[in-house]
Formats: sequence, structure tokens, C-alpha cells
Amino acid sequence: MSLEAAVAVPFRGAGANRMGEGEFVVALSLDRDWFSPDQAKRLVDVAAGRGLIAQEDGDLVAQFDPSEVTVPVDFVPDESVLREQSTFERVVDALVAGGVEKREAVAASNERQRDLGVTLEAAAVLVARERGIDVDGPAADARADLLAGGED
Repeated sequence: MSLEAAVAVPFRGAGANRMGEGEFVVALSLDRDWFSPDQAKRLVDVAAGRGLIAQEDGDLVAQFDPSEVTVPVDFVPDESVLREQSTFERVVDALVAGGVEKREAVAASNERQRDLGVTLEAAAVLVARERGIDVDGPAADARADLLAGGED
């Protein structure tokens, strides 16, 4: 996953799982020249939204082990990592990472949605859980979306 690799690189360079946000932004924008400073700040928001990092006392704390992430030598992240993924996209990505073909993951989710009359996100979470794939973060988001929709 390129988002995880892009987030891991600054932490690996610092040799730590915690670093200041400014240091993180400099590592991505000036040191690596991957993003502008504004884009690097956007990456912080996207990574936090995906649960890859937490913000504590002005620092960014990796919520995964950066040293465990495979980063190819010639790795350069695509700007698409700056785009917030929908809950459905995150579940499909988890299914694909778990060995399910993307087309099959989408088709199974669509079928489950039709059969149960639930949202596409909820259907995808069910498909992932049936296959033993951990999607706790996206599942919580799908649940929150369902609850918020019921309050309107």
C-alpha cells in the first residue's frame, strides 16, 4: 500500500515511531521532494483518518511498525495517496490485500447489499468478515455512517 509506505518513510528515516509534525512534513517535502508542504500536511490528515498515525501532544505517533513496511528502493508515492478513501474503498482494499480479486470483492459486496438491503459499506464489511479479513476500522466507520443516517 503506497499510503502506508509514504507514511513509514519519515519514521524510518528518524529511526523512531514518534516525531514532530513539522519534522514529518519536512521529510516528505524537502528531504524527499515527494510533496509540497501543504500536500504533506494533507497526507497527515489522510493517514490520521486511516488510523496509520495518531496526533499526541503535537507529535505524530505511528500506529503500526514502520520498520515492517516494505518500501521499494525506487518508491515514489503517487498523489492519489492524498485522496481520502471511502469506507467501501478501504474494505475492498483490505479484501484485495487478503487475497480476494478486486472484481470478486466488489461483486460479492453488491450481491450481499441486494440480498440484505443494507448499505454497500455494510455489505462489504460482512463479506470481509466472512472471509476472516480484519476490517475493524472501516466497520466502525460504516456503523457510524448507519447511525448518523438514522438520525436524519
